[in-house]
Amino acid sequence: MISTELKSHFLRLYQMAFSDDNFDVLEMQMLYRFAEERGVTKDQLDSILLNPSHNTSVPEGLEEKIEYLYDLALMIWADNIVTEDERITLRKYCIKFGFLEENIEELSEFLLSHAKEQLPKHKLIELLKE
Repeated sequence: MISTELKSHFLRLYQMAFSDDNFDVLEMQMLYRFAEERGVTKDQLDSILLNPSHNTSVPEGLEEKIEYLYDLALMIWADNIVTEDERITLRKYCIKFGFLEENIEELSEFLLSHAKEQLPKHKLIELLKE
């Protein structure tokens, strides 16, 4: 059974892919790769995307929040173009995940700059702990 939190994450990723009005095949490939990393099959992901639940939830733990937001930043960079709409969407999710408004710009730029470099998630988490 896939948790509501994880389903919500995939729906946010899908929404991010569409936020620039240019859904690229690379974004879809990345979405399926994220699913595979979390043990979600292609059929399960298809079901989530085709039958979105109205119940959503955000992660509670700080590390998981950062990982999910970082996935969004990686999705933004999937087509090698970062639009203002994508930046705005990422900032909105930072707020939704409970980060303080005064830290949102710095956090989103931190995530985007490391996503551009494709820094592995565990290294990103280590940087934040320093």
